[in-house]
Amino acid sequence: MIVLLVDGYNIIGAWDELQKLKKTDIGQARDRLIEMMAEYQAYSGHRVIVVFDAYYVRGIASKLESYKVEIIFTKEKETADECIEKLVKKIKNIKTQVYVATSDYAEQRTIFGQGALRKSARELFIELTNIEKEIKKSIDHHTKVQAQSKIILNQEVLDKFEKWRRGDM
Repeated sequence: MIVLLVDGYNIIGAWDELQKLKKTDIGQARDRLIEMMAEYQAYSGHRVIVVFDAYYVRGIASKLESYKVEIIFTKEKETADECIEKLVKKIKNIKTQVYVATSDYAEQRTIFGQGALRKSARELFIELTNIEKEIKKSIDHHTKVQAQSKIILNQEVLDKFEKWRRGDM
């Protein structure tokens, strides 16, 4: 199993689209990141956990699930980095590979020491862009493929049916 832990505010601060949303409404930036991670999760099948620290959302720690993405808001005075480190220790085992999406160099060094791998914000963005291209290509392919009739008909009969359909007869 592969688990992707995402340092939510770190990624928001690194991606242009999310930075712009953050300037006007941090909630919209969080929601957009969660939507993007849901698309990633649906396509990859990996477990995705997005961690937001209590710096922007005061109150008790909470855990939510949106789409199939787990969302964690840390306790007040607990950073996302601390929470991610605890999660890596808890989740990482012989059957589970953990990736941490962050561009925080200190955090990357810490999680390497715990056996997790990192994805920088840029690497995750490139991966998401490629996933979007694959999805678009798949949709384009399916829209181009015409439904096949269960009854095999020759072209002359198909042309006649097409004329009838258009009202040319």
